[in-house]
Amino acid sequence: MKLSSILTTTLSTLAVTTVTALGFSTQTQAITFSGNSSGTWGIPTSGGINTTPVYLGVGTNSFTWGEALPDDPKFHTPANQLTFTGNSFSTNTNSSFEVGNLTYFNGTVPEGTNVDSVPLNLNFSLTNPNNLHEAFNFDFTLLNTPNDPANTPEQNADAVVIQNSFGDRRFTFDGNQYALELTGFSQDGGKTALSEFRVLEGETTRAGLYARIAQVPPAKIPESGTIVGLSALGFYLISQRKARGDRRQETGNRRQEI
Repeated sequence: MKLSSILTTTLSTLAVTTVTALGFSTQTQAITFSGNSSGTWGIPTSGGINTTPVYLGVGTNSFTWGEALPDDPKFHTPANQLTFTGNSFSTNTNSSFEVGNLTYFNGTVPEGTNVDSVPLNLNFSLTNPNNLHEAFNFDFTLLNTPNDPANTPEQNADAVVIQNSFGDRRFTFDGNQYALELTGFSQDGGKTALSEFRVLEGETTRAGLYARIAQVPPAKIPESGTIVGLSALGFYLISQRKARGDRRQETGNRRQEI
């Protein structure tokens, strides 16, 4: 059989093998994950302008920041507070679900006593399809706006923003890796989700925190057929180059004889 025929046959087989492999890789089973969630707040980042940060609640589900001056007529409120409440859930892979909710009280506190961000340690206790206990870390930015009397209440509103959407930990089930992704805050049962939600000064707002469990694609490893195909291609090209060289040598010899 000619090398060109071998190469054609090999590459054709490789193409069929590759298409078949891609077809199988796109077929993922729908797995239902069920369990309960809980969360605790970590050590915040104060930022450059907050020279005297004040905060409480590290290691608990309720975090407060800013100096509370409820008896001062200029401030007259408790400190800012962010509370995470977990819940039970049941969800399929890549489907959005409520992983818990955040209750945010926006207090009026002196400038320089705030913090810029705070991490949430989100804990999962899975009961289906297996008993697993997983923890995921997410950071939330806290946008503390100066209260300007010339601004509208909406302009003076503070906000909490999802800083990183993927947890920094993955878990493995049945040979596949999964990651938890935060998809946003929702106040309409998950119909719409935003990366932040805003709270007017002196008010309390609650929003659902939504997420999804996504399967992590496996690392791409060259198929054995790919290696065989590339080897055949290299062998074919080298052989062709050698054959051309032999023909040139033979032509040169004939010219010398003439």
